[in-house]
Amino acid sequence: MGHSNVWNSHPKNYGPGSRTCRVCGNPHGLIRKYGLMCCRQCFRSNAKEIGFIKDDLMCGNSAATFLLTSYGY
Repeated sequence: MGHSNVWNSHPKNYGPGSRTCRVCGNPHGLIRKYGLMCCRQCFRSNAKEIGFIKDDLMCGNSAATFLLTSYGY
């Protein structure tokens, strides 16, 4: 039994390696808040369809935040 047979021989049911994006399957940059379970790239491309709107809370060129308007995911 070599090293390659042992490395992923046990299924991972807990921790960061067990969760992936529900859209593309990417395990990196996962947004779990509000039960989204999608990576940041998929969130940016699907934010309007999900119900998030971009709102600038400060005047000028400040950081924008996303506000949840509905739980339509």
